[in-house]
Amino acid sequence: MSKRKEEKCSFCANGGGLPLRNQGFSRRHFVKIAGTGLVASFFAPVISPRLLYGQTIAPNVALKNTAKNCIFIFLAGAPSHVDTWDLKEGSWTPSDFAPTSYLSGAVRFPQRLMPKTAEQIDKLSFIRSGLAWAAVHALAQTWTQISRSPTGATGAIAPHIGSVVSLESQLSRTPSDVLPAFIALNSGGIPSSGYFPAKYSPFIVQATSTGLSTLKHPEGATRFSTRWNFLQMLDANRTSGALAKKSTDMNDLYIQAKALMDDPTVDNLFSFTDADHARYGSSTFGDGLLVAKQLIAGKKGARFVQVTYGGWDHHSDIYDKTAAESLYTQCADFDPAFAALMSDLSSSGLLNETLVVVIGEFGRTTGPITSQGGRDHFLRFAAMMAGGGVKGGRVIGKTNAVGDQIMEYGWAPNRDIRPEDIASTIYSSLGIDYTTMRTDDPLNRGFEYVPGARVGQYQPIDELF
Repeated sequence: MSKRKEEKCSFCANGGGLPLRNQGFSRRHFVKIAGTGLVASFFAPVISPRLLYGQTIAPNVALKNTAKNCIFIFLAGAPSHVDTWDLKEGSWTPSDFAPTSYLSGAVRFPQRLMPKTAEQIDKLSFIRSGLAWAAVHALAQTWTQISRSPTGATGAIAPHIGSVVSLESQLSRTPSDVLPAFIALNSGGIPSSGYFPAKYSPFIVQATSTGLSTLKHPEGATRFSTRWNFLQMLDANRTSGALAKKSTDMNDLYIQAKALMDDPTVDNLFSFTDADHARYGSSTFGDGLLVAKQLIAGKKGARFVQVTYGGWDHHSDIYDKTAAESLYTQCADFDPAFAALMSDLSSSGLLNETLVVVIGEFGRTTGPITSQGGRDHFLRFAAMMAGGGVKGGRVIGKTNAVGDQIMEYGWAPNRDIRPEDIASTIYSSLGIDYTTMRTDDPLNRGFEYVPGARVGQYQPIDELF
């Protein structure tokens, strides 16, 4: 929780929800776009010859298809990029950060702040030319997870990235895939499945050593089976679809729940030993990453696992070791947990097929800290990726000495990397066509997985691979 009044950013663009379609730049299309409230700076790229003449211009899509799974680590509250993934040194830098050069000098990293992560640095790639659309927590957090403006036309119906992965993975599921494809650990309040069926929503679990206690019926398996069969006979309308989406959603959730209860191995994937709890740092965040690893390793159908870790909103006391939440306290949890995850995935061979993403909703102000000893909201951000085909040791983008301006974008489009590009990268690595436009949306306007990707406005960061 911030200790000062949150400041709203000056630019909360609505353009992330723009459904760019191959329909030409008609008056009707102009009215639709203008009605979304776009500012001129974002509207400019829309007016292109490709749209003016109504050409079919979806780009040639070459998907990476290098990953089977994704572990999405969301650092809610926005970590300071200039103290972590894009370290900038100055009079403000605590000496015990012990900045150290890695990867032939390409990366300066706070070695003592995150010593165990530093040991894994050859597996990591850093994105330093990121730029968020909004510096307001709720807006930017949702934007990052649905790859569009929450206030745009399709924002209210948009599914989480994980829900798209869940839907797209259905054709490849086998009878042994009893887990929901999208599982969210320690992640209450995140976006859900949008207009997609509820079975693609996140299965939200708080990671605990005891696993899922509700998998066993209190009166035993035989009694449960009898009651289940009676319910199917009694509640035929729920299974027939006669009561429309809400009833079929409920039926799908019942079936998912029963599949979990019927598989005796499932609970082992959600529980863990004291030794593993300690190895991952003896923290709630560590428990989340430990369970995420087990879910992927269990090969029971989990494809997108999100672990959320908040507390990075350091408007004050960012370097205060005695504060309840400072960079030191957060990194003390993050460092052993993340390093253990990377080590386990690497040693088991799972890192080759599992994309790991570490990201917050935006960054924090640069240079000397504020009079309150902290850093305020800032649009520029940095992120990390590893595994799933990502080449370790890559650095995408270069900022100036304090980290507030871009010197080199570091990728082919030669522009800022937006949340939509991050989503495109995740989809591409998983073999999902990020330019997909669905025609089943309730607005009857076409729903794009990544708005604007069809016309080349956003694309994967191929330089990572």
